[in-house]
Amino acid sequence: MKESSPYPIRTIAEYHQLLGLPKPRHPLFSVIDHQDVTQFSDDRLRTKTYGFYTISMKKGYVGTMKYGQTYYDFDEGAMVFHGPRQVITSELTDELQLRGWSLLIHPDFIHPYPLFNRLKAYGFFSYALSEALHPSEQEIQLIETLMGTIRYEYQAGIDNFSQDILISQLELLLNYCNRFYHRQFLTRKKANHDVLSRLEAWLQDYFATDKAARLGVPTVQQVADQLQLSTAYLSDMLRVLTGQSAQQHLTDHVIERGKELLATTSLTVGEIAFRLGYENPQGFHKLFKAKTQQTPLAFRAAMN
Repeated sequence: MKESSPYPIRTIAEYHQLLGLPKPRHPLFSVIDHQDVTQFSDDRLRTKTYGFYTISMKKGYVGTMKYGQTYYDFDEGAMVFHGPRQVITSELTDELQLRGWSLLIHPDFIHPYPLFNRLKAYGFFSYALSEALHPSEQEIQLIETLMGTIRYEYQAGIDNFSQDILISQLELLLNYCNRFYHRQFLTRKKANHDVLSRLEAWLQDYFATDKAARLGVPTVQQVADQLQLSTAYLSDMLRVLTGQSAQQHLTDHVIERGKELLATTSLTVGEIAFRLGYENPQGFHKLFKAKTQQTPLAFRAAMN
């Protein structure tokens, strides 16, 4: 059976309507209290994309919520972030009682501000739901304080200062969430180091067998799929734990494997490049020289 295409929810007003909420006070910015939602069984809400950014605090839910193939209860509270055009599949059960809030921000609302160009730096807008932020009690208190200001400005009505204040509070909220994610990467050491161990084991197997020759140089997307993580979360986690992005991590692994083959075998540079997944030896040659300031043959000569 063919899956239906995601339903595009292009405007904040349309989303309010689908949830059984009154029209938003501003067409490009909204604050939703989850307990005010009166309907969520519309089939169009099951697989959807947004034309805007969403920041949600989900906490103390009674019942379960299904995203993809996994159920979540959010008993302890969690923050999730979605960017425009991100496909979201969810199923809300009949007994669900909602608590928490959502911020809805259309790109046009922030377009005149520097924040518009900085949003891409917040990788968590591309994270999967399983990679949600779990703030501590103290962090939740700070977040709720910021939300109090945002909610006040939203409900007070729009004047010449409202948008500037909302944008500044939104940017402060995002910066704090960035800090809290950094803390989460560090405090969940066991889980994250398990990911690192699985990553290293996968790469060792990939290059020790003929997988690289058959499938090509490994990509960040391939690795993320194997580890069941989003590419953004994987890269941000590795950057915090190792100082390198996922792409840099893969590149270093290719270089080290190339050095090993150059030093311990009589394979030609072309044969080594093929084993590492390159169709054209020049690709490996160029990368090796850029990273080591030596050609592959010069490196081999220096090792002998």
